[in-house]
Amino acid sequence: MKLKRTLLNLFFFACLLAIGVNISIMLTAKEGRTSSNNFIWTSQTSDPNVLGWMEGSPPAPDRIIRFDDESYFKFPQKRWSVCHFQQLMPTKSVGRGLSSSAPLKKEKLADIDRLTFIPSNAKEPMTWQQSLGVNFTDGIVVLHHGKIVYEKFFGCLTPTNRHAAMSLTKSFVGLLGEMLIAENKLEEDRLVKEYIPELAKSAFGDATVRQVLDMTTALSYSEDYADPNAEVWQHAAAGNPLPKPENYTGPRTYFEFLQTVQKQGEHGRSFAYKTVNTDVLGWLISRVTGQPITEVLSQKIWSQIDAELDAFFTVDSIGTPFAGGGLNAGLRDLGRFGQMILDNGAFAGRQVVSEAVIRNIHSGGDRQAFADAGYSLFKGWSYRSMWWITHNKHEAFMARGVHGQSLYIDPQADMVIARFASHPVASNAANDSTTLPAYEALADYLLEIDNS
Repeated sequence: MKLKRTLLNLFFFACLLAIGVNISIMLTAKEGRTSSNNFIWTSQTSDPNVLGWMEGSPPAPDRIIRFDDESYFKFPQKRWSVCHFQQLMPTKSVGRGLSSSAPLKKEKLADIDRLTFIPSNAKEPMTWQQSLGVNFTDGIVVLHHGKIVYEKFFGCLTPTNRHAAMSLTKSFVGLLGEMLIAENKLEEDRLVKEYIPELAKSAFGDATVRQVLDMTTALSYSEDYADPNAEVWQHAAAGNPLPKPENYTGPRTYFEFLQTVQKQGEHGRSFAYKTVNTDVLGWLISRVTGQPITEVLSQKIWSQIDAELDAFFTVDSIGTPFAGGGLNAGLRDLGRFGQMILDNGAFAGRQVVSEAVIRNIHSGGDRQAFADAGYSLFKGWSYRSMWWITHNKHEAFMARGVHGQSLYIDPQADMVIARFASHPVASNAANDSTTLPAYEALADYLLEIDNS
């Protein structure tokens, strides 16, 4: 069992924890230099600046966080790790280009911290400021009419470093897929095997590009982490960049593992959130462009939105970027990306993404297929091109990643919220009850200001 845990190091944190609105895993750890099974962490007591991880030359032995001993994904160490992946594992850059970055304009609005809302399944109100601590927020920025009206940094995050985006990554990759369809480099009704013959005998061979994009593939693939025989462990072992043990006989890369996934059921009937779909889409993008997704993202998006910082992806042992959850980026740059989406693909006078692509994503997917998945918190929602579509009164849509990563776009309120977090519980079910009502309340507040 120890060997299996060691094998999953990179992939577990960047993927297994990045893929699940189905997961509800509480990670525990030592507080400071003492251990207490009854200790309940808060955003204040788990602050990496307070605990002093990796400080000193060298750091004290009990302040060291490593990749190979699994300490980097324990809590509260994880609150340091999410901003320091480049110190811990191999990565590949997403360049911002050589042009200078234009700073986002700012316009401070009073009283956002005192804004109140009622969390789901609660009776007592909570303030916006209180929700940030409850959700272990590392950084949050709100753009209204294209200007920063609210910005806060906590924990390990600063304006000049990057944070793990986890499954927010999927929405970036999904957008690239839609852009290539619009450019006629991908055809959404063609079978995957026509682009990637290596996948002909896998579950993905007779799936269409659209079914991969919308995650309506029928896969014999379990993400039950409590089951030591679940396929997710094999995926983890394949994607781990560390040298494999002498007795290891399984797949050694993401590419190799995807060829082993088998079919179960009929494609196109129901939505099923499985990260391997995004890995396949990443392969499709690379196959038709002849470039890794890091280069495609750099050329088509990152160098076009005045990004302040290069982004980066974690990679496997042959340098394949982890399409399902490996992106790390700056908070303001995540906000810039969201603003570009909100503005129908335009940024600073440039049409970065065609309006038709944005409309296609925003229109949403098959609501019945989504309902079949049984997400009780998301009644009426749908999933399209690896974006979550709320179909609420403001027609908001979002990108999501576990531990609280969030990019929320509200067209009616002309609002973008970008948030990085390091909640100790992987499942977003642990923070959705405060996150979603807070976002809706802020949208209503901004609309009131506009209409006053």
